[in-house]
Amino acid sequence: MTQAAPAIVHTTREIEGLIPHRWPFLLVDRIIEYDEGARRIVGIKAVTATEWFFQGHFPGLPVMPGVLQVEALAQTMAIFVAKQPGFGDRIGLFGGIDECRFKRVVSPGDTLRLEVTMDKLGRRFGRGLGTATVDGQVACQATLSFIIPDASVLR
Repeated sequence: MTQAAPAIVHTTREIEGLIPHRWPFLLVDRIIEYDEGARRIVGIKAVTATEWFFQGHFPGLPVMPGVLQVEALAQTMAIFVAKQPGFGDRIGLFGGIDECRFKRVVSPGDTLRLEVTMDKLGRRFGRGLGTATVDGQVACQATLSFIIPDASVLR
């Protein structure tokens, strides 16, 4: 029996309306779960053989760089934050990456499930636990934090 595809909460086009990232650096294809009350969001990234980073990482042995797995989690977090009142037009920057672990190689053909649960969310700072999995196996897990700087910093 085949498993039904997850519902789509936000398409790629809708994601582009929430965060500033674009191809080739947009690393979330769609959002499949969003629970504002639980402060939780789940995104999906289909990892294809034609990804730009596989050309050099590594020829003949394509492996998705861990730092891009972390970035995909951060973008998923950014989508959650952008949906909150007062955050839509503000850009957050990494404030920290703590307790980051990589436990599984991510290769072409894998579907990366990107789950983030927010721990703190204030006007200028946020933190959450991000877990990227493939077929139920943890590929990457980290506590991610962001800051929202004064507008003058980003000019």
